[in-house]
Amino acid sequence: MGSPFEKAEIGISVAKNVIVYARPRETAEKLIRRFIKKVKKEGVLEKYRERCSYHVKPSVKKKIKRKKAQRAKERLERKLNKRK
Repeated sequence: MGSPFEKAEIGISVAKNVIVYARPRETAEKLIRRFIKKVKKEGVLEKYRERCSYHVKPSVKKKIKRKKAQRAKERLERKLNKRK
């Protein structure tokens, strides 16, 4: 295998977990759009920014903490409702 940032003849691959293959008669623009959507969905940029940033404003930390707490609460509620 090559580098995790490799370009194939048929598709584009970045960070190994995001791969988009060209469909028959698909333009390069549409292929790139699908790739960008998939990158956003996988959260690749967020993970990268999180790893590379050295300072996060307190307000942003609070916002992230609230979102995580909300998601955890929703997961717990779904789990409890599933058992009933």
